[in-house]
Amino acid sequence: MADLAQVTEHIRGAVGDNSGLGKTVKIDLGETGKIFIDGASVPNTVTNEDKPADTTVTVSWDDFIAMSEGKLDGMMAFMQGKLKIAGDMMIAQKLIPLLKR
Repeated sequence: MADLAQVTEHIRGAVGDNSGLGKTVKIDLGETGKIFIDGASVPNTVTNEDKPADTTVTVSWDDFIAMSEGKLDGMMAFMQGKLKIAGDMMIAQKLIPLLKR
């Protein structure tokens, strides 16, 4: 199973220099840590800093990994309360393809 550093590096590669997000997103993985995507800067950056963001996605580590592996649908996770979104939902939807492994 991947760890936070590996997942952060994967997302960094998927985001690249210009993800098209145009906003900041924080993925809050509880005790495991945070992933901060600055899609507003050029080039885009991905870190494990806990900074304020335009959109915050809160999900458990296990559910996050299941979603990235295609074992859990993001919309189903949201409907079941396993995934919470604070802020701009449209940004969260743009993020989904970047999280796939």
